[in-house]
Amino acid sequence: MVADGYAAVDEVSDYLAGMEGKLVRPTLLLLANEVGDSPDERAVDLAAVVELVHVATLVHDDAVDHSVRRRGMPTVNARWTHQVAIIMGDFLYSRALTEMARLGDVEAVEILGDAANRMTVGEMRQLMSHDALDAGEDDYELLCECKTASLMAAACELGALVGRPELREPLRSYGYALGMAFQVTDDLLDYTASSRVMGKPSGQDLREHKVTLPLIAALPSLDRDERSRVDALFAHPEPGEELVAEVVVIVERRGGLDYARDRARFWAERAAGWLEDLPSGPATEALTQAADFVVTRRS
Repeated sequence: MVADGYAAVDEVSDYLAGMEGKLVRPTLLLLANEVGDSPDERAVDLAAVVELVHVATLVHDDAVDHSVRRRGMPTVNARWTHQVAIIMGDFLYSRALTEMARLGDVEAVEILGDAANRMTVGEMRQLMSHDALDAGEDDYELLCECKTASLMAAACELGALVGRPELREPLRSYGYALGMAFQVTDDLLDYTASSRVMGKPSGQDLREHKVTLPLIAALPSLDRDERSRVDALFAHPEPGEELVAEVVVIVERRGGLDYARDRARFWAERAAGWLEDLPSGPATEALTQAADFVVTRRS
């Protein structure tokens, strides 16, 4: 991913490079840069920086959550230690900052710095939530904004910044809505996709006592027995497979999955709407297709 000349850092960096990600954020930046047929070579460097920031957040998140698998492979904290994961995440952040400084665009630094700050605040909000089951949909959407939509919005805005600056606002808004759709779908897949497809254990959010939209939507309609099973899961420090599977069935039965699908489609349609007045061309068409992809993907 990035070489430093220090063997320990290079070893972890090479390992992270072997984790095949979707590269959604850098791809969005490059496509946004091509809207209006005014691409700029600086977009390639900016795309790489955005991916560095994204990977840094994943490394830190896995350490905080004690996750053992990511993209079908052991996480950095599982393969090495939590200390190595935190230090490596810091290295990726600082390397991204160094590359941004080299580009010499203060406005670009401000855009990405704001997104990184929002992501950090989002993780702190989630970590400090003392009663997760009290979270409502507004709380959930704020978390989605911080965790995912902020960086996707920044990626699209950065692409426009060095391409067609007058398109920054619609492309930023597109990225924001796309990020919301992406996160809702991601949380939905945690309930529906197999661990083989997702590259991490299915039901992982429930195991980690994370309340996402499917459960939020289902909670008001649970009967007493169903609510007791949910409460039992969140009271157990390490809920077993049987209890997790039982809660997944309850959430599906009470319409939580259907509601989340509808909200994901809402955000995807909103994202596509921001593209309607943009210059037509292959890049705009690809961004339109991306809005459909995020809600139909299986991993």
